Amino acid sequence: MSNALAMALAGLSAVRIRVEGTVQGVGFRPNVWRLAGECELAGFVLNDGAGVLIEVTGADEAVRRFIDRLAAETPPLSRVDRLISEPIVANPELQGFRILESLEGEVQTPVAPDAGMCPACREEIGNPIERRFRYPFTNCTHCGPRFSIISAVPYDRSRTTMAEFAMCAACAGEYRDPSDRRFHAQPIACHTCGPKAWLERLDGRAVTFDQRSTVDDVEAVSGLLQKGEIVAIKGLGGFHLACDATNDGVVSKLRRRKRRYGKPFALMARDLDVIRSYCTIDDEEQRLLESSEAPIVLLQADGRKEVSDAVAPGLDTLGFMLPYTPLHRLVMKWMDRPVVMTSGNFSDEPQIIENSKVLRRLQNVADYVLFHDRRIANRVDDSVVRVMGGEPRLLRRSRGYAPGAIPLPPGFEQSPDLLAFGAELKSTFCLVKRGAAILSQHQGDLENIETLEDFVKNLCLYTDLFQHRPKLLVVDRHSDYLSTKLANERASDQRLPLLHVQHHHAHIASCLAEHGVALDTPPVIGVAMDGLGLGDDGALWGGEFLLADYRDSQRIGTLKPVAMLGGAQAIREPWRNLYAHLMAEMGWARFAKKCAELELFAYLKNKPRGTLDAMLAKGINSPLASSCGRLFDAVAAAVGLCRDEALFEGQGAMELEAAVDRKTLRNESDDLAYPIAIPHQKENGLPYLEPLALWQAILGDLILKTPVGVMAARFHKGLAKSIAAMVEKLAQDRDAQERRSDTVALSGGCFQNKILLEETKRRLDERGFRVLAHARVPANDGGLALGQAAIGAARSIKAR
Repeated sequence: MSNALAMALAGLSAVRIRVEGTVQGVGFRPNVWRLAGECELAGFVLNDGAGVLIEVTGADEAVRRFIDRLAAETPPLSRVDRLISEPIVANPELQGFRILESLEGEVQTPVAPDAGMCPACREEIGNPIERRFRYPFTNCTHCGPRFSIISAVPYDRSRTTMAEFAMCAACAGEYRDPSDRRFHAQPIACHTCGPKAWLERLDGRAVTFDQRSTVDDVEAVSGLLQKGEIVAIKGLGGFHLACDATNDGVVSKLRRRKRRYGKPFALMARDLDVIRSYCTIDDEEQRLLESSEAPIVLLQADGRKEVSDAVAPGLDTLGFMLPYTPLHRLVMKWMDRPVVMTSGNFSDEPQIIENSKVLRRLQNVADYVLFHDRRIANRVDDSVVRVMGGEPRLLRRSRGYAPGAIPLPPGFEQSPDLLAFGAELKSTFCLVKRGAAILSQHQGDLENIETLEDFVKNLCLYTDLFQHRPKLLVVDRHSDYLSTKLANERASDQRLPLLHVQHHHAHIASCLAEHGVALDTPPVIGVAMDGLGLGDDGALWGGEFLLADYRDSQRIGTLKPVAMLGGAQAIREPWRNLYAHLMAEMGWARFAKKCAELELFAYLKNKPRGTLDAMLAKGINSPLASSCGRLFDAVAAAVGLCRDEALFEGQGAMELEAAVDRKTLRNESDDLAYPIAIPHQKENGLPYLEPLALWQAILGDLILKTPVGVMAARFHKGLAKSIAAMVEKLAQDRDAQERRSDTVALSGGCFQNKILLEETKRRLDERGFRVLAHARVPANDGGLALGQAAIGAARSIKAR
């Protein structure tokens, strides 16, 4: 009698199950072991390069029940992308279920992101009878470091920075016990065998504190913060700089020392009650704060208490996070006020991760430093999220989210492996492997040499981690981007084809990809509102309406191009954009006739107008740009916000949004929203948003001394109203009664403005459009690499 026949007669079956997704380093195997035991099945489970492999033998009904539970009862940090089962012939005398050692092989499974502390570990470090009481590096399979400590895959301890710490007998017992939540938790450690934390002064003197009132060096940090000291703290993916957020003097001192003169600081608070003293928190924001991703969440700063004005000058939001590691929780335990928790670096440099570098670089920034001896293999910044339109939307994708894979939509299954290099600012890169996109963590601005070096290091890291050998490189069309130059060199050295992709097409493709829009879906109307990107015609674009799919895009509408006086200087000095807009709309004589009594007139009159007018007349260092970002800069400058100098990118737009009077926004008639017409360009018939009437209305309100908050609200409403009107106009096919498309994709950094996004989306919803807006990847250039990758994949598939 055959083995298969014997099993059938006995009512037994055997299956092999392949599980793909985020299934390594997240407690998936012990979960399989538990389920197999409860279903009374024999067999094994193991990790390999493709994910998790399972073979089980048992009663027919038990095997079916096991497969159903395997898909439904997954560990909290896992994500199952695909589960495939097939019948096999197995030994009916097989006994027991075992967890086998990992197998080497081509890597197909994603590396898990770092995860915030789970409730069980949080309970342990606060319980005096637990052996990990107050241990700053407590973790288990449900939480703790992952990507920040890994150097190779499969994800085993020997391939992490925890390889330097030999497990004690107690930890080893937990590590080997499938019933323990620390089974194969690679960073497992305790007071006896794990990493240690210690406090040093950065002036080289000895640390002294009252031993009667301080348990250890970690707790001592709390006292230092309350005394007004600045402390560098080594965290999960890099060093932070911390100080008391309610102390004006120390926050201002940190700004001077860090050379970060305007950009808002992130905050950490002990618990939700502390945050609620300063901000409103809705249910979705609370869920984000308490999630395993533990991002910084932008919240409305309308609580009964206030932090120092120097934390987020000119803004009405605060970025809060909760302690996401045991070390942070122990530091914050006695803090009843928020703490600034900003990246440990000088402004625009990458976050420091090496102990030795802190002593060299932060000696004149921090007073003390809390070190630990677990090496950080990979720099990972804090992620930033904001709830807009009722959904959480990533503004910076890093810790907790990266390098989690993003499955590409249907139709991309046959994509070749490729590498997209992203943009130059807020840069990320993206690998495509086996139909999935692996978007890197936030890299920063490549104009900084250390950031560029880190970008190159991470390219090599991802290549090794994912055993990735691209067949195609994809870059932005702008030849001066450092990411483009780097890709050009690599394409030449490795003899790889190079695809150049238009900036705003990539923005729209990124939005389509994250929403799972299938490859062969008809073109949608894409609205890309951002700062600057090189257009198809060689001009600077930044406020575009496209008819786009993954393979192609056509510019069908735009903002009015206006000169950038001084080129990049116009970004740093917003008044230049204001002057250029006014001259483009009405000229100086008309402006003087109408507005001579305005403070704004006196301000601009004192500028070097002769030189500026000559630049405009001769087109010297004053390129035309259809930029929505520069329009925001100009309007902010007109109403007196961020006029002379922008200390960071987007400052004017952020201050203009913060200034909006909410009653005006909600209740005032749309008739008072600043109007923007939609004429057609003479040279090509392209419809464009013409802001002449907008500027006339702004100047009229300035003459009437209308409050800035009312003017800011009218501008946001007017811009959203005109975007929706342009989409409606463009959607009407001239040769047919039906629309070109019912789907609109919104992308670009300007849609990180909560009011603009919500107002635009609401108006498009009311017109019956299906509106797609970013959530899983940033709308800014941090999501550009995903769009580049999708376009590269789509064009490669078409070419086959």
